[in-house]
Amino acid sequence: MLRHGSRSLFNRASASSLRWRRQFSTDLPAETAEDTKFVESWKKMNPNMDPPKTPSAYMKPRPPTPANIPSKLTVNLVLPYDSVLSSKEVDMVIVPATTGQMGVLPGHVATIAELKPGILSVHEGNDVTKYFLSSGFAFVHANSVADIIAIEATPVDRLDPNLVQKGLADFQQKLNTASTDVEKAEAQIGIDVHSALNAALTG
Repeated sequence: MLRHGSRSLFNRASASSLRWRRQFSTDLPAETAEDTKFVESWKKMNPNMDPPKTPSAYMKPRPPTPANIPSKLTVNLVLPYDSVLSSKEVDMVIVPATTGQMGVLPGHVATIAELKPGILSVHEGNDVTKYFLSSGFAFVHANSVADIIAIEATPVDRLDPNLVQKGLADFQQKLNTASTDVEKAEAQIGIDVHSALNAALTG
């Protein structure tokens, strides 16, 4: 009796969870470039002025989620002032998530990960390109596209070990002489970043 009751509850819960499952954003159809109702209303009110552009007008339609897992991962690495990688097809990336190093392959489950200072490794066959990221976020979509948004990104081979050591020593000195919580926090952030830079060079 109890077994039958628990089974029926489980079946009902499974059915309701399937019925109410939300779709990922990449499963939804791409939005149109402009809102036709808004444009029509704007032209009635301001016939001599072009309607303003919205962010969606500058975005390309999202590619659909493929039926089969693609052989490559499409990566975008974007900074506030530059695009380092744009629609680059690679085999794998490893991002420095706050929860640990996270490998992303084609077909990865949709994920959002906060990034900490560390190494982004981009794998193309036997070639591996490494970038030092200061912080940011990684958005992995269900259609095998990974958008990596960082504050700063520098190829590891462009880092100067002497400047990194000097910066680490300077911030350690600032932490020792800090008198306020703000000064201590700023010095600790500098130590964390330069320690990660040092680990990237020596690791």
